[in-house]
Amino acid sequence: MSFEVKVPSVGESVQEGMIHQWHVEEGAYIEVDDVLVELETDKATVEIVAEKSGVVKRLKNEGDVVAIGDTIASIDTSATAPAQTSKAGEDSSSSPEAAATPSANGSAAGTLSPAARKLAEEHGLDPSQIKGTGPKGNILKEDVLKAANEPKQTKAADVTPVKSAKPASKPGAANPGFQAITGSRDIRREKMSMMRRTIARHLVKSQQTAAMLTTFNEVDMTAIFALRKKYKEPFKEKYGVGLGFMGFFLKASVEALKEFPMINAYVDGEEIIHHSYCDVGVAVSSPRGLLVPVVRNVENMSIMNIESSISDIATRARAGKIALDELSGGTFTVSNGGVFGSLMSTPILNSPQSAILGMHKIEKRAVVIGDDIVARPMMYLALSYDHRVVDGKEAVQFLVKIKDGLEDPSRLLLEI
Repeated sequence: MSFEVKVPSVGESVQEGMIHQWHVEEGAYIEVDDVLVELETDKATVEIVAEKSGVVKRLKNEGDVVAIGDTIASIDTSATAPAQTSKAGEDSSSSPEAAATPSANGSAAGTLSPAARKLAEEHGLDPSQIKGTGPKGNILKEDVLKAANEPKQTKAADVTPVKSAKPASKPGAANPGFQAITGSRDIRREKMSMMRRTIARHLVKSQQTAAMLTTFNEVDMTAIFALRKKYKEPFKEKYGVGLGFMGFFLKASVEALKEFPMINAYVDGEEIIHHSYCDVGVAVSSPRGLLVPVVRNVENMSIMNIESSISDIATRARAGKIALDELSGGTFTVSNGGVFGSLMSTPILNSPQSAILGMHKIEKRAVVIGDDIVARPMMYLALSYDHRVVDGKEAVQFLVKIKDGLEDPSRLLLEI
């Protein structure tokens, strides 16, 4: 009998995915619950396991885009398991020969989990060169990250000369002073991941459908700096989480959203959808690309709750453990390009939302305070907004409200 392996439903908004990696060879025998394939969607990578034992016939290749419900493989359930070559009760993996033989993933030290294998591929690492610290020498994600951060030493024997796509011209007799161009001129094509395709599609749609404008302001971070310096250690001792900047920015954003609720609304056809809650998306850079997990009901949170929530979702997002429903449904977004050194930018709306706040690099600049010129830690803020919903006056006042709250944090505690 033949059992069809279909693409399961992995989320309400997920309609398709891409075959990322097969874990079994064509014609291989698998057992129930063995991992068959990794499916990459626009939000996460999920594993599809075998529901039946038997011999696998693959119907789709790595890189193929498939829809929910498509058949990607079949399992011949009438096939019998191959005879075991090792003696009963003997663990062949414990023999010296087996220990010295590389496993299917290419590592002689131990096996890789799917997450560790994917991370190793993204960093271009050879699993056999990674030291595993898990049980029986298994390679963990932490081992891959450690290997990725170690300085790479390139041996002369490992360097393969690359033939140029177009030979460099030699100095001609007509132009004796011409200097020949040397070096590789190869090009490489790579399929876009499902996440990158979706990001590209959403960004283009956002620019095509929204009347997007950006307004700027700057905030003096002196008061926040002083507050963090004074209470950073007591805060961590009491709550077990660091006192960062995002807690202040989300708190200030929510207080501004309460005063200007249209910025927390968005257009749906010929209607405007209003929200009585503030679900704030926080842009997080991960190995797979930009993720925007959502912190729910921020309007009811203290700065401690906000910092704890952000720390949790950021850690899980970077580890690929974020749930699909945590990546949808936001009403407002905050993006911090300053962690990468951005001084100023115009963030793109996270459709269908009507506004996104862009944070930037904190830099000491000369500013006038009273009649004095002093150096202060300053940050540029950018608010991109949909002019169909938000008027320019509201957008400017909203950003000023955030600025006032950050420059005088007591306003955030008193909610004024």
